[in-house]
Amino acid sequence: MTAAAAARRLLLVHAHPDDESIGNGATMARYAAEGAGVTLVTCTLGEGGEVIGPELAHLTADRQDALGEHRIGELRAAMRELGVGDVRFLGGPGRYRDSGMMGVAENDRPDCFWRADVDEAAGHLVAVVREVRPQVLVTYDENGGYGHPDHIQAHRVALRALELAADPRYRPELGPAWRIVKVYWNRVPRTVLAAGLAAAAERHPAVAAPEDVPGVVPDELVTTVLDGARHAERKAAAMRAHATQITVDGSFFALSNERWQPLLADEYYQLVHGECGTGRPETDLFAGIEDR
Repeated sequence: MTAAAAARRLLLVHAHPDDESIGNGATMARYAAEGAGVTLVTCTLGEGGEVIGPELAHLTADRQDALGEHRIGELRAAMRELGVGDVRFLGGPGRYRDSGMMGVAENDRPDCFWRADVDEAAGHLVAVVREVRPQVLVTYDENGGYGHPDHIQAHRVALRALELAADPRYRPELGPAWRIVKVYWNRVPRTVLAAGLAAAAERHPAVAAPEDVPGVVPDELVTTVLDGARHAERKAAAMRAHATQITVDGSFFALSNERWQPLLADEYYQLVHGECGTGRPETDLFAGIEDR
């Protein structure tokens, strides 16, 4: 069954390969296992990432500049672990380049995602929305979760596409207008992160700072909690597939900075568009949505 043919359809918009597995791996595995359509759109190839391990260090942007192609393979391997088959790159692989962290020289490259025209980029996403017809969209908040320019731009593009896809006057050649019912930001409750970092500190000498973790908010902003216990191993396997970017050690992981943080089985969201289902927190992103 294709993603578009499923009764329930979820679209996730992420900035780089690995963001999806860290933030939504258990969610994606759950809905794929339940037969929902799960579509992932990744906006860059993550060409500017650092590399864990010397054996692949030659791939980085300052050497062979071949990391993006390698990360395509990592992403596809991760999605096989999660059971997700509909994986796309915004505008096609390599259309938009990784912009690097805020304030670096890569921000000024004309081909980087940060410099992309938002309406043009949104047009590529509108084509996906009208094809797949998702009821639910998951992406970042207006700060990209933690201020990364590509995460911020992914937010802007996703929200613009949400608007344009619902407008029948906008590029009818892309298909009939489609209105997404619910929109969620990725979140991590502050108390959950604090407990996880404390546990990580008992095992590892260095832990991440809270401001380095995307989407951390006061607990009361979280509207939706997905129990990921049944899919925790698949999430961890997906994260391991991103081997140039992530080291996994049991229920903890570290990025290239070697600062450890909790690998969260449960995943958390804030509903920002649409109506909450019965009860709070919700336990299903599709709560309150009739199949259509």
